[in-house]
Amino acid sequence: MLLENIKMSWMNIVKNKLRSFLTMLGIVIGVASIIALISLVQGASDNISSEVTKLGGNKILINIFGTPLKQGLSINEAENIGMLENVHGYSPTISGKTSVVYNGNVMEGISVQGKNDVYFTTDPDLLHSGRAINILDLESRSQVAVIGSNIVKDLFYAIDPLGKKITINGTSYVIIGTLKATTGFSLGSTNDTVVIPYTTAFRSLGVKTISSLDVFLDDTNLADETVMAIKGVLNQAFNYKEDAYTIFNMGDIIESFQSIMSMMSLLLAGIAAISLVVGGIGIMNMMLVAITERTTEIGLRKALGATPFTIQLQFLIESIFLSIIGGLAGILLGTLLANILAALIGVWVSVSLPTYTLAMGFSAAVGIIFGFMPARRASRLNPIDALRSL
Repeated sequence: MLLENIKMSWMNIVKNKLRSFLTMLGIVIGVASIIALISLVQGASDNISSEVTKLGGNKILINIFGTPLKQGLSINEAENIGMLENVHGYSPTISGKTSVVYNGNVMEGISVQGKNDVYFTTDPDLLHSGRAINILDLESRSQVAVIGSNIVKDLFYAIDPLGKKITINGTSYVIIGTLKATTGFSLGSTNDTVVIPYTTAFRSLGVKTISSLDVFLDDTNLADETVMAIKGVLNQAFNYKEDAYTIFNMGDIIESFQSIMSMMSLLLAGIAAISLVVGGIGIMNMMLVAITERTTEIGLRKALGATPFTIQLQFLIESIFLSIIGGLAGILLGTLLANILAALIGVWVSVSLPTYTLAMGFSAAVGIIFGFMPARRASRLNPIDALRSL
């Protein structure tokens, strides 16, 4: 009996191709919207998450604004923070913008940053070629530099920059390494950056204090206690004026970001699901019309002994067929659309099995929910009233 109902439902769909197609169209658009929106948001989220995660969940960022009497941290104060419990390293930043000159070619507005060896050891993916700044460079205040990808492209096109000399603020620096190119979703792009030893940057940039400090933790579970200890050092350095600095725990920022992106994905899925509801209403409308057209058929089947359950099952299977076929077509269209849009805006596309499952689950649910009422109505038709239309 079940196979007979399935066969009859399929024949009715094939018999009315145009009407079936128009009925499924709402489901196709709804499922395609869910697939495309969730995939694009998830892809963009993965892009940004990877960049945020690179900053490190075990990192605390300290930005120094200073006071009228004290503009930044001294080397000794930075070392005091580095000696705190649960701190396994720190990386100061001394920054400024200036021009870089090579062989008569000039690049303006280049960010010159003074860093130490910890900056490179905590992120091995920074370097593209050459070597990083080491402790010997710091101790001897060496005039060495690691340059960004745009500088390599503009000043050293088709030339290996390693060992070449560039001029920064009238001082010559030997290039010892190059940085990997960062993407459009990178936080803190280094493409137009020159990194030099921070001990050298004091003299080169005319700066006397440290304006930023990255602190790396041994145990992220003790991050709150470590932040309090850092505040103790900073309060003492700036006479307990807390507006002289800000502290960011990267672990908390990463968790907050991931939570926001998850909520965004659910919100967009909800918006796309509205079109599925519209498609479900289309299915219900088509099934009600079909019942009117097939009143005689239903009366004959009941007169020949078909039970109300059998009639209801046939129409329910028909609505489920429509929603599933529309769902599969929507998956294909949504995947294609997601890949096209991802290529246009330059992000990864992340189409996962849970996304497909969610879309098909919605589609099947629409077929059952919106097909139930017409199927129930068909099963309740009086066979005598139905046969009067003959």
